[in-house]
This record gives sequence, structure tokens and C-alpha cells, in this order.
Amino acid sequence: MSNTIIDTNFKFPNQKSVYKGKVREVYNINDEQLVMIATDRLSAFDVVMPKGIPYKGQILNQIATKMMAATADLVPNWLTATPDPNVAVGHLCNPFKVEMVIRGYMSGHAAREYKAGKRMLCGVPMPEGMKENDAFPEPIITPATKAEMGDHDEDISRDDILKRGIVSEEDYTVLEDYTRKLFKRGSEIAASRGLILVDTKYEFGKTKDGKIVLIDEIHTPDSSRYFYADGYQERQDKGEAQKQLSKEFVRQWLISNNFQGLEGQTVPFMSDDYIESVSERYIELYENITGETFVKGDVSNIQKRIEDNVLAYLKQL
Repeated sequence: MSNTIIDTNFKFPNQKSVYKGKVREVYNINDEQLVMIATDRLSAFDVVMPKGIPYKGQILNQIATKMMAATADLVPNWLTATPDPNVAVGHLCNPFKVEMVIRGYMSGHAAREYKAGKRMLCGVPMPEGMKENDAFPEPIITPATKAEMGDHDEDISRDDILKRGIVSEEDYTVLEDYTRKLFKRGSEIAASRGLILVDTKYEFGKTKDGKIVLIDEIHTPDSSRYFYADGYQERQDKGEAQKQLSKEFVRQWLISNNFQGLEGQTVPFMSDDYIESVSERYIELYENITGETFVKGDVSNIQKRIEDNVLAYLKQL
């Protein structure tokens, strides 16, 4: 098994604070910049698993930064530099308290709700007569309220977001527009690689000067679901499960082992072989979605590597 990075405790120059999320740890530098470290932690059903996944942080960070570069002409983003394979640096932003989830297909959470008899998701109707993994007539936006570590994100409708004053109507209109533009571009990129971008989520924040920008990750296996385009329709016609690249395979493994993050449930034991197989799936997605061979970072001492690279970057500012 490779070394993994599960937790950090850096003390960078001019560091004001550190925020630890489910997967990322964000260091505030002088209330101006954020140093975001993608750890190898794995979260499913809003529960952080006890073991890290080799190279997962590097994979998430590198996909996200590549995708931000590929969408910067459509939507401004927070990113300014990537001094280490696991690290992104960017502008300090005030994040909106909603995740903009957009779904092109009825899969995952939407399919589970549909099977339970629901025909409305976040105030958006889902047509009758759909099968799991069918395409929606057009992509639907199904927001979720952001949760702190260990808490469940909750579905919320556009009306409730505005009614509760979580986001102003003016800003929310921008978030919807940006979400649709990013999903369209992401779908085009996926299609060029023989993949289908099934659903994803985007997070946004405001810079000090009031500009709305894309933050966090984009089009990664943690925030998105992908199907292989080849054979998709044939599998749908036969009622077969889709071949997919996403974190859903982890969720399904957990469900089959009687875990869905519910009270009283225990995370099942993850063997080294299973952990390695998850890592291989993440690498597979990286190579498929980017079209590039994954180059493993030096993991002999990940903590020192990250610290040295971030310090060198901050020193040159």
C-alpha cells in the first residue's frame, strides 16, 4: 500500500486559520489567499471513511485544476496557482451556502428518490415512466444546502433558498446560469473522451470585490458521475447497470455491506485490496477524462513535499 495523506497541521507564514472539510483542508493566508490541500480522505454518504485512498487527493486536485482551466473562458474561478500535485492556491472567497447540483440523467440520489415514489426533487418535477439512468428531457438543477464535516447535505428548492435568504435572487440567477454553462462544457469534454457526464455539483463564492467565482472542485469523481458512452443505450434497453466512473461504486459497495450513513450503522471493514482497487478506479477516471497518463507524485513523505512546495511558492510572492 502507498503512503496517503489523511490529515495536515501546517503553520504557513501569515496563516490566519485553517478549515477542515470532508476531503479538503483550506489554509487562510493573510485573509487574501487560500491554500487548499486535497487529502486522500474518502467521503461517502457524508461520512469520512477510516482509510485513505492512495493518490486520490492528487487525482482530485489535478482534474479540478485542469477543468477550471478548460472552463475559465465561460466562468471566472478562484484559482491562481498549483504549487504541488495535491495543492491549489487561489483568492479568498466568501462561499455561498448552497451546492449547485445539476443532473442530466436520473441516477444516484435522484434514482433512489424516484424509486421511493417521489416525482419532485428540490421543487423540480421528474417525468413519469422513467427508468434508472434515463436522460432527463433537459438537465435539472437540484440544489443542496452545504453541510459541515460529518453532517448530511440536504435537498432544497430554489424557492426555499430565496425565501430563507440563503442567496439573493440576483446572485442565484447568476449561479444557475454558470451551472448550466459549466455542465454543457463538461458534457462536451466528457463526450470527446467517450464518456457521459451524468450529474455533478458546483460550488461558488464571492471575492472581496463582489465577483462571483467558481470554487472548490469541478468534474472530479467525487463531485461528478460519468458513464461510458459506448454501449450506454444498449445497456439501457436491456435494463442492465451502466458502466460508470464515479464514486457511486463505493456507495454501492457500502450499501451492499449494510451502510448508508444512517444512525447506528458501522462503516464496513475495507481491506488493503479493496482500497487499492478504489485507487485504481480513480486513476482510470483521471486518464479517461483528461486523456493523459497519470503520473504518480512522490509519496515517500507527502507532508514534507507539500510543505516545501507551498513554502517555496509563498516565498516568491
